[in-house]
Amino acid sequence: MSNTLIVYYSHSGNTRKMAKIITEQLHADCLEIIPQKPYPQAYNAVVNQAKHEISQNYQPDIKDIQIDLNKYSTIFIGSPNWWSTIAPPILTFIMQNQNHLINKEVIPFCTHGGGGFGHIPQDIKRLCKNATVLNGFANYGSSINLQEVKKWLSKLDI
Repeated sequence: MSNTLIVYYSHSGNTRKMAKIITEQLHADCLEIIPQKPYPQAYNAVVNQAKHEISQNYQPDIKDIQIDLNKYSTIFIGSPNWWSTIAPPILTFIMQNQNHLINKEVIPFCTHGGGGFGHIPQDIKRLCKNATVLNGFANYGSSINLQEVKKWLSKLDI
């Protein structure tokens, strides 16, 4: 049993790819956050919806999580960078599980199309007040440099 969990939401598949690499490198458990109502696939439609939801701090319904978060001491939280922050399904996950994140090591990661980390690390720290938030990793585009991921993970010393 691993004491590390990789939690992520992925719209295009880039964040899923990143989560799978981290999972494999750490021999960790993995949990995909899935919204009850999928986002549109058309780029402009999802951009407009995401922009609106984020401006409203909207928390979409997500599918039930069938995992005991209490058994993990380290939780990676991955999201695409949407308007410089986490995607709304990840906001829902964090808000629904704040009590389960107390005294945990929380490590953010994101994929982006040019916006870098935005303010994702600060947002995670604000939302996970009683957790220790470690340095995260932001990956540009769909290509993931395995050596860079390994280097980041080794610096975390987990």
